[in-house]
Amino acid sequence: EEAIRAHPGMRIVRSQSGDFRRSGGKQVMEAFIQALGREFDAVYAHNDDMALGAIQALDAAGLKPGKDVLIISIDAVRAAFEAMIAGTLNATVECNPLMGPLLFDTIEKHVRGETIPKKIINPDRLFEQKDAAEAVKEREY
Repeated sequence: EEAIRAHPGMRIVRSQSGDFRRSGGKQVMEAFIQALGREFDAVYAHNDDMALGAIQALDAAGLKPGKDVLIISIDAVRAAFEAMIAGTLNATVECNPLMGPLLFDTIEKHVRGETIPKKIINPDRLFEQKDAAEAVKEREY
């Protein structure tokens, strides 16, 4: 919400959790469409499953997800890339679950008495529709 306040041309018209499930995202989007009609032009979902559910609801309501309504989500799972390739999801931000190897490397260094940094950043990336077809080839999840 703080980032939105920094952009006067944007405003949050409605916010509700879909419980991080595709069915929840669909139900929430159906309720938003019922309440708002077409008076919104973007959806931010805090995970890909909720975004994919919202896409289903928008499509069922005769809206074109990814065109009439921009959709951005978090996780960057394979299904999100498939939606971007299909043109129904505009972007996804990776929340990389493959942090295990980095964690175990760090533990091994600590056990060996090596100095480890105070802060270790797990690399996450932003993927857009234009990147999806190529980027999906390297996805492990």
